[in-house]
Formats: sequence, structure tokens, C-alpha cells
Amino acid sequence: MTNNMSADQITSLLRNRGITPTAQRLEIAELLFSRCEHLSAEDVFQLVNAGAQRVSKATVYNTLGLFAEHGLIREVIADPTKVFFDPNTTPHHHFFDISSGKLIDIPAEQVHIGALPEVPAGMQLEGVDVIVRVRRPGTV
Repeated sequence: MTNNMSADQITSLLRNRGITPTAQRLEIAELLFSRCEHLSAEDVFQLVNAGAQRVSKATVYNTLGLFAEHGLIREVIADPTKVFFDPNTTPHHHFFDISSGKLIDIPAEQVHIGALPEVPAGMQLEGVDVIVRVRRPGTV
């Protein structure tokens, strides 16, 4: 996604994915696609409510889930307590900086996976996400 999307382009994007573009969904989508960074649901909630607009926490969580379900964003579970929403849906992986709590993109071509286990009968491979956890020296 580009950070130069107009409101009309975002409206069209939502409609093309089968999502009704409500005022709250547009506000959240504009925030996500203008920043092009990894945000938690709490980050989105705080940023979207920093101005005059008021969006409930439930609406933020439901909208992020809807966007992920429709392939507009990726849900990245960095650890059991840290979930990010990534507007970059192209194949890539992540560093998770445990020290800062930040997620950093790794281009897909920089990760080489030798072999995967056989996929269970009746299933097909959907994708592989690699999260490399890093820490600054001297931090816990």
C-alpha cells in the first residue's frame, strides 16, 4: 500500500474488498495506510482518537480484524502479548526488537527456508511468517 492514497482511493479499496466504508473504518484505514508502519490495536485506538473523532475500542478491534480477514492488512503476532497490524501485505518477514517493542521489516528474499514439513492431508500451504526476535545488548 502507498501512503499517498486519497480518501476516494481508500473508499474504493474497502468497497472492492467487500467492506462497507463507514466513517470509522475510513478513519482507521486512512491512519493505517498513511503511516505505513506496524501499529498495535492500542496504538490505532490512541491515534484515531487523538483528534476530534471518537472511535470506541471495540470498533477499532473489530475493524482491524475485518481488515485482516479481507487481506487489507496482516496481523503479526510478535509474541503472546504483542500483536501488530501491518499495512504491507507483500511477502516479507520481521525482526521484533524486544528492547523497544518495535517490529522491523525483513525483505522476503533475505530469508531462506530450507524445507518445510509435509502439509497435513486435505490442507494447502497458505504462507510462512518468520519473526526474528532481537534485543539490544545489556537490556532485559
